[in-house]
Amino acid sequence: MNGNLVVEQVIDTLLGSVTARDSKHLKKKLHYEYDDVYGIFYSGGSKRYYYSQDTARYLWFTRDEMGYFVKGERDARKGFKANGAMIGGGLIGFVSGASGTFFAPLAPFGFMAITGITKIKIKHKTVSNPIYIDSDAYILGYERTARYKRKIKSILGGVVGIALGYTFYGIFHNSYPTEYQNGKFIYK
Repeated sequence: MNGNLVVEQVIDTLLGSVTARDSKHLKKKLHYEYDDVYGIFYSGGSKRYYYSQDTARYLWFTRDEMGYFVKGERDARKGFKANGAMIGGGLIGFVSGASGTFFAPLAPFGFMAITGITKIKIKHKTVSNPIYIDSDAYILGYERTARYKRKIKSILGGVVGIALGYTFYGIFHNSYPTEYQNGKFIYK
């Protein structure tokens, strides 16, 4: 249900969960509850869907819409890059850390909140099938994952920027100007 595609051999689908082999660890098995699985597509071509629309559990989409939603999440996870958010968070973190104030970490968190609000631009090269763009559910799934990636990258850049900014402040704070009089900075 989160857009991840697991390609493994299914062992069992009883008692409310799906059990599959883990090809990375031969002695381990993967277990997924039915609520976490959209569907199983067997190698013989048959399909078994576990998702169903249920407004009481806040599952608003139909099965087809949820399929588009999951595909949007998958495409955003593979193709959306949030490097601008990371660079912006790093710069804001560095500037606020270089100020040497106690409240400097608030600036990167504020930037993270702003990156979650701004519009997501879907680049056509990141879409696996151009027909998907016509679906609102696909766009919602893509935007959800893209916003999450933006927030994580911006806070990661902000933390690195804060650390570098405080280091810069620790080294060079003695050469900062202390007063401003008559249009000139006064160094002490």
